[in-house]
Amino acid sequence: MATKKTPIDKIRNIGIIAHIDAGKTTTTEGILYRTGLKHKIGAVHEGETTTDWMAQERERGITIVSAAVTSYWKDHQINIIDTPGHIDFTVEVERSLRVLDGAVVVFDGKMGVESQSETVWRQADKYKVPRICFINKINQTGGDFYKSLDSIHNRLSKRAFPIHLPIGFEQKINGIVDLVDMKAYTYEEFTDHELIESEIPEDMLDKVKKYRSLLVENAVAEDEKMLEKYFEVGEEGLSPDEIKQAIRTAVLTGKFFAVSGGDGRGVIVEKLLDAVTDFLPSPQETGSVWGTNPKTGDEIERKPLENEPFAGLAFKIAADPFVGKLAYFRVYSGKLQSGSYILNSSTGEKERVGRIVRMQADKREDVTEVGAGDIAAIVGLKGTTTGNTLCEPANPIVLESITFPDPPVSIAIEPKTKADQEKMSIALQRLAEEDPTFRINVNDETGQTIISGMGELHLEILVDRMKREFTVEANIGQPQVAYRETIRKSGVEVQGKFIRQSGGRGQYGDVWFRLSPNEDGKGLEFINSIKGGVIPNEYIKPVEQGITEAMSNGVIAGYPVVDIKAELYDGSYHDVDSSEMAFKIAGSIALQEGVKKSGPVILEPIMKVVVVTPEEFMGEVIGDLNSKRGRIENMEDLTPGIKEITSFVPLGEMFGYTTNLRSATQGRASSSMELDHYADVPPNIAEAIIAKNAK
Repeated sequence: MATKKTPIDKIRNIGIIAHIDAGKTTTTEGILYRTGLKHKIGAVHEGETTTDWMAQERERGITIVSAAVTSYWKDHQINIIDTPGHIDFTVEVERSLRVLDGAVVVFDGKMGVESQSETVWRQADKYKVPRICFINKINQTGGDFYKSLDSIHNRLSKRAFPIHLPIGFEQKINGIVDLVDMKAYTYEEFTDHELIESEIPEDMLDKVKKYRSLLVENAVAEDEKMLEKYFEVGEEGLSPDEIKQAIRTAVLTGKFFAVSGGDGRGVIVEKLLDAVTDFLPSPQETGSVWGTNPKTGDEIERKPLENEPFAGLAFKIAADPFVGKLAYFRVYSGKLQSGSYILNSSTGEKERVGRIVRMQADKREDVTEVGAGDIAAIVGLKGTTTGNTLCEPANPIVLESITFPDPPVSIAIEPKTKADQEKMSIALQRLAEEDPTFRINVNDETGQTIISGMGELHLEILVDRMKREFTVEANIGQPQVAYRETIRKSGVEVQGKFIRQSGGRGQYGDVWFRLSPNEDGKGLEFINSIKGGVIPNEYIKPVEQGITEAMSNGVIAGYPVVDIKAELYDGSYHDVDSSEMAFKIAGSIALQEGVKKSGPVILEPIMKVVVVTPEEFMGEVIGDLNSKRGRIENMEDLTPGIKEITSFVPLGEMFGYTTNLRSATQGRASSSMELDHYADVPPNIAEAIIAKNAK
């Protein structure tokens, strides 16, 4: 295995992203096998895969945590992150895309584009990640390369063009035609050890010609020089190397997608590896990263060069059963050596770098140094969490962090025995360090521990991990919805006044606010419109703190208040009695009074629910969604006899839905859910929520 340092232009940092069950992990296994890291391909259903190394992943046949693997192919180093497809673990995809340079999007050739394929595609768009498409399972019954390609065109992008066409159909597929070098590559068995170069089959020549012309014509359009040459000499006058270069330039724009297909377990993966090295960017091509100087706030550039100061981003924290806490990080500039000291500029703490390891999934290879563009893990960093910037102490920089959504589902959890009490809080703390969408709160009134996550499966897995990895037995309550409160009236003026006289120095704080609703998702917008020092400057910040604290407890049913504009426009103070504390309390009083007068409402999380079902159960599925206050948004045919229904349904109606759906459709329908937005709760439901919380 290669351990020497790879030049930066030969490094590829890629993610394998897809809908659940499209074959990401199997394709990763195929890559590891073809690049010599494994002597056989592990099967997901047999729990033998490298990247799915957690017990729960092996039992359920799904990927839960993204795993980083380094492999080598034709003088290139490929750092691969195999990400989960299940929507509850979408944060794993999000944080991986933040540090990757390119992605392979895997599609199930029997299903084409599925709901979660669209989600991961949008996430890749958000981070401007260039990608290539791999249509998997086309050699299985029902697999169809061209139908899947059509669904990519219809639902994701018209600018997806095949670089390979399959030879044969379904189980009779025995190779591909490479549209760049115009050669056929065949195999006897899809798991063969080598591809045999051969002539393009006669009956495919017209199709090959058509798709090659489309590919070349659209690829050269992204490069002016190449476009000029194409107009001069035509398609035939361009060499395979020039076409390859044109495709690469086009893919790097992030708006052109090369498409391949085959079986992720098969020898055809070698052509996918070639496409990764030929068309996806090196860290050099991704260019500079920008951050801010924590002392001055100035913007700083870091180029992907080893002679620049070291800067990296921790994108994942994992508790490794053998070595303890691992911080996965991406190096953006400079180099890092084991034994050196680094600054965590997000926290201001200095840490010593003990061991640096390169991960082969759950196995480790020690390295003494990593340079710009590389991905590795540091063993034993104490205060580092996801999204923290690691840098050279003499050259501090803070890179843009990773933002995570607030989790919409909560459950109460309590230890089964007194002995489990302390172990439980340690376990929860550790799991929260690893997973930024997992939150822990203790309810002050009841003393209950409440854990929150992205969905029922997410919380179920976390409780299961607590039991296995930390031997903590716990009882869990019913899932609860994370409701919120907000206001609907604009321009409401309100006074908050706090006066206390109690022998000696008193307390005095007086503020006037104008409250209005803010845009969805914008949170609190505090506007300071105080003129002429009617409230001294040092009391403004405490007023804002008072408001922020008061927003954690709403006036209708005690849920957090969100999305409010609060304009502080008047007030008064006392030379002797005014204090920061008095103004903080005044701010808090003003907010609570103001919310009561501003048309307060309860908001509930609305989930985008996508159900894939055989046509015969469609009426039942739609009726069920309607009964749950669902709004049907869209229905379309995925394949003959299979319908996809997209709807928006309140989360409060969706607990246990997956299990009920399976039993209602003889196990043949599947669903996925993601948080879409928050909306006003209907009055009758609001009354029930208020009554329940009043008990």
